[in-house]
Amino acid sequence: MLKDFSIFLWGLKLGALVNLAFLAHALGPSSAGLAPQVLVPAVILFGVSAFRCVFPLRYEDHVVFHDTPLSSVFLTRLLATFSEVAYIYLLSHVIRLLNVDRVGWIDALSWLMVLQVIVSQGFVWRAILTEQLAFYFYEELGWFVIIAANTIASAYLHATVDPQEGHRLLLQVNLAFGALYLPWQCFHLRALLLDARAGGEAAKPRAVRGQELAAGLRSSIEVRNRRTDGESWGGLVGLTWMVGYWATLIPGWVHLIVRVFAE
Repeated sequence: MLKDFSIFLWGLKLGALVNLAFLAHALGPSSAGLAPQVLVPAVILFGVSAFRCVFPLRYEDHVVFHDTPLSSVFLTRLLATFSEVAYIYLLSHVIRLLNVDRVGWIDALSWLMVLQVIVSQGFVWRAILTEQLAFYFYEELGWFVIIAANTIASAYLHATVDPQEGHRLLLQVNLAFGALYLPWQCFHLRALLLDARAGGEAAKPRAVRGQELAAGLRSSIEVRNRRTDGESWGGLVGLTWMVGYWATLIPGWVHLIVRVFAE
């Protein structure tokens, strides 16, 4: 395992070029017929992912690669909030589009995904403002629920409907992602729980006062700790998360959706 992530963090900037290429395609003439429900979330995801590849950071301990105001936890989390809600809405919209028989519980699962991602935003903001690691666990537990719902709905649609070839591919990608992500997320959740316990936290976070939240807000704007060691960046879990989320799997997934519906 690499002890210093400097080369990796520089290499992550290649992911910005990938996202910008995807963004150019989404805004190009070949995608002129895209519905706004597909185009707008995709544009937000590509733009924010490119930004995060250039200015990577880790919320815990305010770890940054570039000591610049653009690497503030507050700014990055603000952008990520819009990005995460947007692309989960996009995934849920795809499920509803492919639910041609209008099966009620499938639509309900798709809207559960949207509701859960909004709830998870509350947890991650609370984690940042209070510096209580337990909230990160609850946020990521919400992501497990989101992908599980997407996987279950996709499995049903793949088995029961007869979509056209491109739509079937989207369902197969949903299933493949769920098969990879859900076991990985179990390890991630365990690591987050261990981190919280190592920090002396109980599973149930403590109550905080308004003054603590205000101090946490100032800290999220002003505090930046430039580090390049692997431990500060979350080790192998942190590495795979950054590559998959910002530079490869998630942008590629959304790009595939854009291509399929542009056709």
